[in-house]
Amino acid sequence: MTIASENSVVELIYSLTEAGSSEVIDSNDNTNPLEFITGKGRLIIGLERALAGMNEGDSADVMVKAEEAYGEYNPEALQTIPADQFTGIDLKEGMTLYGQGEHGQTVQVTVKSFDSESVVIDHNHPLAGKDLMFSVTVASVREATADEAMSGEVAYEASSCGTGNSGGGCCGGGHCH
Repeated sequence: MTIASENSVVELIYSLTEAGSSEVIDSNDNTNPLEFITGKGRLIIGLERALAGMNEGDSADVMVKAEEAYGEYNPEALQTIPADQFTGIDLKEGMTLYGQGEHGQTVQVTVKSFDSESVVIDHNHPLAGKDLMFSVTVASVREATADEAMSGEVAYEASSCGTGNSGGGCCGGGHCH
């Protein structure tokens, strides 16, 4: 079956590097395919577009430019915060911290620099401004059920929940990537 731009349930094996580098940034190690429904905004747009038209068993190297991945780096996304708000945290440049945004959502930031008075944090995604190379293999493709197409979430069988099989313990429709 061929991956359609909408409502295909895809299991994907992938390895991610920054374009021009051989250092693996992320991978599912060929053991736990990433499962998602196309057209629901679950993948970066450049990768999802490249997958459309591929078939089960196909493999490819896919280059995704920054603007179709995590966007261009925004220098205005830096914020300086008083250091006393980080009491008890052993700060290191480059470390990732998680906080709560204005609307209660989880926000990931990177510590750019700090001193005894202030901490500069970066709200850009760590891969912002980078062209990415995905090595992908389509493990399986099927048409989404009506419920899956409506919810945008893959329905997992109860017997596979938490066992490392389909869904990888992400039962209940969590993002498994």
